[in-house]
Amino acid sequence: MTSGKNVCVLAAGDHFVLPQLITGAVRDELPEQPLEYHELQLGWPLEPFGPVAEVEEASDAEDRLIEALSGADVLVTQMAPVTERVLAACPDLRLVVVCRGGPVNVNLDAAKSRDVRVCFAPGRNAAATAEFTVGLMLAALRRIPQAHDLLARQGSWAGATYYTYEHSGLELEDLPVGLIGYGAVGSRVARVLCAFGARVMVYDPYVHHHEIHGLRVASLDKLLRASRVITLHARLTAETRGLIGARELALLPPGSVVVNAARGPLLDEGALCDALDSGQVSAAALDTYEREPVPSGSRLFGFGERVVLTPHLGGASRAVAEKAAAIAAAEVGRWVRGEPLAHRLT
Repeated sequence: MTSGKNVCVLAAGDHFVLPQLITGAVRDELPEQPLEYHELQLGWPLEPFGPVAEVEEASDAEDRLIEALSGADVLVTQMAPVTERVLAACPDLRLVVVCRGGPVNVNLDAAKSRDVRVCFAPGRNAAATAEFTVGLMLAALRRIPQAHDLLARQGSWAGATYYTYEHSGLELEDLPVGLIGYGAVGSRVARVLCAFGARVMVYDPYVHHHEIHGLRVASLDKLLRASRVITLHARLTAETRGLIGARELALLPPGSVVVNAARGPLLDEGALCDALDSGQVSAAALDTYEREPVPSGSRLFGFGERVVLTPHLGGASRAVAEKAAAIAAAEVGRWVRGEPLAHRLT
């Protein structure tokens, strides 16, 4: 940490991870430490993020950030653009903590060259995303959005059609559900589905737990052939991009359901639409997409009640914002006390 003066912390929050949440969490972490605090309000999500200079998914606020960082040792943020220009203009900055699962808004090479530590907040949205995934699954299987639309929006009791054998939904009990990925989110989804009585199968070649909730499956192909529902929980890497495409969807039993609240590019949307057209896939529930926002001409909008679509809301819970602030504050506390950082990248 910086010696000889009080540490100055800039809480560059937004309308989700509020500046005051960050400031309050750091104060709780370091109640006896004489810190100087400043707050900056960024516009996300009321204003969209995007590429800023050489970084991705950031608020377009370099000038405001540089001004607010004057004299600051620590930056805690979710969306501030920590570009080479910002780092060059802020020589006092020693620690950046990003309140999200990956610091895509930080130029890591520029930070490392200036001896600026960069940390992040893994796992902050795992519970929220797991809950949302199960909600999407239930919505698709039990036709909940469609029934709501008929009654609440159209005033129609025609939803009784869903009580016919042909149109009634599937229940989770005894349903074969395949999970692709068994990390922080996938493992939570597995526990919940087991509680429902689903026949859970798991494929994740990178996880070697002795005990998992469900049946470990040795290959992706084997899992796909056995699953009436698949849900994606893998990390997006060069290897997993397009992991589920036309070949994989063709392995599913006819009429299966696809759920994705992880990363959009894990799933080939064109192949999914083809499978929906053919009936190979009967329904899909998606919260993430190959392109966000989804283009107005996307084929996904053409399947009516067979597809449940939500605008990347899996992590939209108050607890996620509070957890992100708390994880970040813990890193600030470690740095101030001279302890090893738990989630450091540079």
